[in-house]
Amino acid sequence: MALLERLLAVPPPVPLHLPAHGRGRALAPGLRHLLRQPPGRWDLPELPEIGGPLEVEGAVAEAQAAAAHLLGAQRCWFGVNGASGLLQVGLLALAQPGERVLLPRNLHRSLLHGCLLGQLRPVLFDLPFDPATGLWLPPTPASFEKHLREALAAGPLAAVVLVSPSYQGLAAELPALVASAHQHGLPVLLDEAHGAHLGLDPRLPPSGLASGADLVVQSLQKAAGGLAQSAVLLQGAGVDEHRSQAIERALLWLQTSSPSALLLASAAASLAHLHCNAGRRQLSRALSIGVELRERLERIGVPLLATSDPLRLCIHTAAMGINGLEADAWLMERGVIAELPEPGCLTACLGLAPPRRVLRLLPRRLDQLRRALGGDPMAPFSAPPIPPLAEPELPLEQAWRAPQLRLPLAEASGRLAAEPLCPYPPGIPLLIPGERIDADRAAWLVQQQQLWPGQIADTVSVVAD
Repeated sequence: MALLERLLAVPPPVPLHLPAHGRGRALAPGLRHLLRQPPGRWDLPELPEIGGPLEVEGAVAEAQAAAAHLLGAQRCWFGVNGASGLLQVGLLALAQPGERVLLPRNLHRSLLHGCLLGQLRPVLFDLPFDPATGLWLPPTPASFEKHLREALAAGPLAAVVLVSPSYQGLAAELPALVASAHQHGLPVLLDEAHGAHLGLDPRLPPSGLASGADLVVQSLQKAAGGLAQSAVLLQGAGVDEHRSQAIERALLWLQTSSPSALLLASAAASLAHLHCNAGRRQLSRALSIGVELRERLERIGVPLLATSDPLRLCIHTAAMGINGLEADAWLMERGVIAELPEPGCLTACLGLAPPRRVLRLLPRRLDQLRRALGGDPMAPFSAPPIPPLAEPELPLEQAWRAPQLRLPLAEASGRLAAEPLCPYPPGIPLLIPGERIDADRAAWLVQQQQLWPGQIADTVSVVAD
């Protein structure tokens, strides 16, 4: 009963975490109406009149076609395994076993799982690093083109994966990046999990589809007001029928044969609402609150990162002399629940219907935080000592399935990693299976252990000799 009790508990006064519907405040009206009906009436199988994501007839097929038209996509598929499952679908549709794919170092671990399942060869490119915040930044067009050319010099690539916006709301120059990949004849899969709302307001960057990406994955709980696990895969113009068939095969392999009718309805309703006039007005109001909140915090001296999305408030805790994880714990005890703590930053997600009281309560709490824990700014963070371009020495699927041995971090130098090292649930791996842990990286990981208390274990799994 512990889980049920948690779900029935009174929410904190300032919930600044996902899903973006804000504990129901920003649910699409049709979805809210459905959830008010007698419990369970929406828990239905793939009845003929309902269908499913791969059926050519039924309500789901009609809703997918309507969503594709609304978003300017060639095709659209709903998913019930989150953006994670649809990213894997897109990856397997673009590459064949044994082929190499170029991915950014801040990829979500679900893409590594896709490489494992498809026996693909990940080629990881490094990203600009900000020592003041400890964050990876979006690639510049020049750095991306350099990485792309170096990767192609080592062998052919099947596809490129890009991530934009980031968890913290940082957006890349997508039109230039996509154009660069296309000049080399490579399709682009865009992880736009946090950007379903992009392009719908002048204060936001353009969407991935508008930027020319071939396949785009959006999480509808992160920026569109949908329920957790509802997501959408969008196919851009110019993608041929052969690729559409590959997507449907991958959906058949990776998605459940009994998709939740509720989650499918969540995908349809949240997209339709976000793109209608009422949804755009709701988004505009939320953005205005985000802009006003930023202005109030800056007036009282709270250091903030410049983000591409006003709904993502990234507090630069390191500038206040506070580890973001410690700030998160302190605020949580006082009813402010942020989304993502990191050593140098704390990211809050305002959602699509931020409560007006956040304008009053959050500045007060952050001022109290600074007075209670603040001090001199933290020392600059050190970038991970990784090469600009890296491929695992041992194929990913071999390293991940090999017999493992756990060693203290300090004794892992020279060994091959047997599992990803992801210090926080967003799943961005600092180390992937098959990569060699050299002396510099082992020392850096020990340093990170001090910055991520309780998040990085004392030991690491390596491939047994």
